[in-house]
Amino acid sequence: MNPLIMIIEDEEAIVTMLKYNLEKEGFDVCSCADGNEALKEIKVRAPALVLLDWMLPGMSGTDICKQIRYDHSLRNMPVIMLTARGEEADKVKGLSVGADDYMTKPFSVPELIARIKALLRRIQPAEAPGELVFEDIKMDLNSRRVTRGDRFIHLGPTEFRLLQYLMERPRHVFPREVLLKEVWGADIHVELRTVDVHVRRLRKAMNEGGEKDLIRTVRAAGYAIDTDPNGGSEDNDPNC
Repeated sequence: MNPLIMIIEDEEAIVTMLKYNLEKEGFDVCSCADGNEALKEIKVRAPALVLLDWMLPGMSGTDICKQIRYDHSLRNMPVIMLTARGEEADKVKGLSVGADDYMTKPFSVPELIARIKALLRRIQPAEAPGELVFEDIKMDLNSRRVTRGDRFIHLGPTEFRLLQYLMERPRHVFPREVLLKEVWGADIHVELRTVDVHVRRLRKAMNEGGEKDLIRTVRAAGYAIDTDPNGGSEDNDPNC
């Protein structure tokens, strides 16, 4: 799956320009114009990287960056500040609240894209490219092979994509609507309960050997892959 970049910016022209150029480079893109709403979306969508404007309605970019760094599940998420404030003191402030990089408007789009790619390369695990690991589950993305311990797990294409999406963002709870868009695609019109059917199939395949259920269901919220002892089957919808 393509890395998801979240643009938090209230200038529509900038959002449109960034979205066009990032998608051309192969990234998935989502955007938000309000600071308070953006923080909620970050927790739901778990983007690979955030492009964050300084001045926003609702909550400032610096406050959003602080909240990201305070949240244990988000603190390693790369953040690039985009702002018209070019003074050295402003740059120092932006970096001191946790931004990984800082670009002053107007900025060079090719340079921004180069910085995004450099940050994403930096956070990739060097020892196992093409492999995802969570607890005793391993996904080889090149051979499309999934194992749990010593056991090979046969998954259909949809279950494979679903597990990959969850393993790329462990411990994040994703609503069914988000999973439908990200796993099935925005242009595919299927029922929300389709997600439940495939989660049930995924669980059956993952737990056939009597292993602990790592697919967590949160009532009225969605699904996550998690080791939470209160997650898994304890709070599952019986139909899922």
